[in-house]
Amino acid sequence: MLAGFAVGLVAGLIVNLAAGDAAWVKAVTTHVTGPFGQLFLRLLFMLVIPLLFAALVTGVAEMKDLAQLRRIGLRTLAFTVVLSTLSVIVALALVNLLRPGEGIDPATARQMLAEGGTGAGAILREGGKQPGAMDGVLAIIPENPVRAAADGDILALMVFALAIGIGLVLVRSEKTEAFERAIEGLLEIVLRLIGLVIRLAPIAVACFMFNLTALFGVDLLVRLGAFVGTVLAALLFQLIVVYSAAIVLAAGRNPLHFYRAIQPAMVMAFSTASSNATLPTSLEVAEGPLKLPRQVARFVLTIGATANQNGTAMFEGVTVIFLAQFFGVDLSLGQQAMVMGVCILGGVGTAGVPAGSLPVIALILGMVGVPPAAIGIVLGVDRFLDMCRTTLNVSGDLAIATMVAGRRPPRN
Repeated sequence: MLAGFAVGLVAGLIVNLAAGDAAWVKAVTTHVTGPFGQLFLRLLFMLVIPLLFAALVTGVAEMKDLAQLRRIGLRTLAFTVVLSTLSVIVALALVNLLRPGEGIDPATARQMLAEGGTGAGAILREGGKQPGAMDGVLAIIPENPVRAAADGDILALMVFALAIGIGLVLVRSEKTEAFERAIEGLLEIVLRLIGLVIRLAPIAVACFMFNLTALFGVDLLVRLGAFVGTVLAALLFQLIVVYSAAIVLAAGRNPLHFYRAIQPAMVMAFSTASSNATLPTSLEVAEGPLKLPRQVARFVLTIGATANQNGTAMFEGVTVIFLAQFFGVDLSLGQQAMVMGVCILGGVGTAGVPAGSLPVIALILGMVGVPPAAIGIVLGVDRFLDMCRTTLNVSGDLAIATMVAGRRPPRN
């Protein structure tokens, strides 16, 4: 995957510099590299729903008693809340310190807004379909789990899987043991199929990187350099400083060993910009190089793929304050605290798919008096930053799984 990443990056930059907007470049990305990357993602997403369900059910059932489930669940919740809160505090502190919204050229901003007008309109229409606060809470409990799975409602599906897992802990009989073995069999089948799909990952990663760099090069990053730099600084601080301190304090692990072990998951996350698509690699890393207990890895990572998204929360916070600075909207500490709270909650409910956070940002902009259509300014660099924040999301899931496992000796 690292080789594919490097090949795609270098080849894309060469093509962008040499050919620019040539018709054949768009033809290659539209008809060759683009479809192959989408084929890879579709194969993964086809298997993610059964993987999420089977991994979470078996992860809960393997705990054998509710006391252990409660202990692991509470530790997961506590670490998620702490790291999510720290991530948004770091993001808001940096964006207020660096104030990137005051340095962008107005002409460039108008051009960005015009270029992103169509995309911004689609995002606003999608955001308008989002349920209210109470409806959103109720929607977590599915009326029809089959429909939730078909609609890709991951949170609702996880609640159903948790309920089935708890039921298997409470009811121990020959029939339930047979059912549990059937779910374990499904998990083994899905993991084997995913293993076959992952063999395509180096080529898919090369395609993703080629598309990104061949079409956009580095021009967009330069034009919105202050914004991009602020987001990257916040993400790197959380990744290097906060996560390192957390795994040392909570698990007594060497951060260098941790980051070395999770490299495959980080590369997959960066390339696909999807926590859900990276889940199979994360599970393999957790049970392999990190040697985490299987039930902890399956429980924490399946939930974390949707419920623990530090990078998404940080991006939402920086983007809202950046656009507020640009439009001259001075947010009070109380308003910024509200933004922080919504970003933390938004990180829990955001879909683990590319660009899943944009409707949430549009919603927050409207709450603080910034035109929601202003999101069009950052759409040009969103794909790159989505890849970066997804890398932090996945790293955070693995960090929390390591912290929940604690200081126990690594599994042999």
